[in-house]
Amino acid sequence: MIDTYTNQFPGLTFSNPAPAVLQITLEGPGLNSISAEMHRELADVWLTIDRDTNVNVALLTGAGKGFSSGGSFDLIDELRTDYATALRVIREARDLVMNIINCSKPVVSAMWGPAVGAGLVAGLLADVSVVGTNARIIDGHTRLGVAAGDHAAICWPMLCGMAKAKYYLLTCRDLSGAEAERIGLVSVCVDDDKVLEEALDIATDLSAGAQQAIRWTKRTLNHAYRMHEPAFDASLAYEFLGFMGPDSGEGVASLRERRDPDFRGLPTSE
Repeated sequence: MIDTYTNQFPGLTFSNPAPAVLQITLEGPGLNSISAEMHRELADVWLTIDRDTNVNVALLTGAGKGFSSGGSFDLIDELRTDYATALRVIREARDLVMNIINCSKPVVSAMWGPAVGAGLVAGLLADVSVVGTNARIIDGHTRLGVAAGDHAAICWPMLCGMAKAKYYLLTCRDLSGAEAERIGLVSVCVDDDKVLEEALDIATDLSAGAQQAIRWTKRTLNHAYRMHEPAFDASLAYEFLGFMGPDSGEGVASLRERRDPDFRGLPTSE
């Protein structure tokens, strides 16, 4: 089973820690930043999992000290300057969200350390999300100079309420795993060194459960997400329109230079 996934998705790391549990590990430079290859594969892997009769549950985690630092600078530079790349990546961003939502198998995520960007998309859309107390969850879109697209519009208001969603998505302030659990953004919070153990226990329990009942329950609950697809599509369109503008240039530069961005004086539509 592992060889099939490794050959088809070489940018991701796979293992089989329990019967019928497929572990997907984000592993790469810069605290598991998402390269162009990983972005494409992270969007598509759920389709294969959905059809794989040997997999009951997917367990998503990161390697080393953090879950994921988000999209790589190389990927962001390319989509900002090449229209064809932007079209491809926006399609992948949509597929990442909807393929997780529509995957019949339950997904469990295990997050510690920084959790940002495309990795965070999958982590929060997991059916059960387990985080470390000191995890740093950040939706950094407006800090980057673009609208909060990806998963934000489709799930943050439902998970933690509109007031908290607006607070964190507009300000880009980070929140700890403990605070994420308190406001309902994630399912479970445990000590950092217990995250993977707890997530694997949950995945193993789900794998041993009544599979059709679990899958139908997930499908039914996820209709709530499907009802918000129009808002999600709008958020993606605004996000990628933002990548074409001057704000994203300043946002990327400030991250590279490790300084606060200065958006003053840049044009707006108002």
